[in-house]
Amino acid sequence: MNQQQRQASILELVGRQGYASIEQLTEHFAVTPQTIRRDLNQLSGEGRIRRVHGGAGLESSTVNTAYSTRKTLNLEAKQRIAALLARQIPDHSSLFINIGTSNEVIAEALLHHHGLEVITNNLNVAAILQHKEDFNVIIAGGQIRSRDGGIIGEATIDFINQFKVDFGIIGISGIDEDGSLLEFDYQEVRVAQAIIHNSRQVFLAADHSKFQRNPVVRQGNLSQLNALFTDREPPESIKRLLKQHDVTLYLA
Repeated sequence: MNQQQRQASILELVGRQGYASIEQLTEHFAVTPQTIRRDLNQLSGEGRIRRVHGGAGLESSTVNTAYSTRKTLNLEAKQRIAALLARQIPDHSSLFINIGTSNEVIAEALLHHHGLEVITNNLNVAAILQHKEDFNVIIAGGQIRSRDGGIIGEATIDFINQFKVDFGIIGISGIDEDGSLLEFDYQEVRVAQAIIHNSRQVFLAADHSKFQRNPVVRQGNLSQLNALFTDREPPESIKRLLKQHDVTLYLA
């Protein structure tokens, strides 16, 4: 059994049991604990399982990974995605940028642009862009989430609804096989929906790990996008939906 086959079997076993220990997996696959740890760390890094002390469990559908972890998770892939997306944004455009670590990397990639008007409900995005003198950066009002600098709530939705912009740049926590865009926080979802409805074009940035996650709150559907930016070929079911709804796929 090669590494790819073993990791597929690990996912199946964890999915069936909900949890598997390193000891159990070592015995089951007749490999060293170091080999299993490497497998679990890789699968965890891809967002396919949740690494816990002594083993691994299923990714939670109700609680997101900690912000500090998400900042570094698949960072190189996010940077490639951000660079590709930024090339599709013309100078002197107007855009929304919402909550998410991928969007913060995109903000950094936009620093070489000129004359952008950016409305954001992400304090970290605003901090990245604030020193660009030819940008006009507008921060939405509302309740600030201490864990990640996201701004949410009814006041945020009312604020977003005052604008109509060229591009809405959104992130996501998971993409279901039926095309549903999924998140963990209901209030965050409502703000994202307002961004989608008030953007002429909607760009989604999502690294490959998002295709294996299943958060509990429905944000929208792939059919509402103009383009999906990711770093690996999506599952066949997703590619069919993208083609069906004429959503452009960009692979970084």
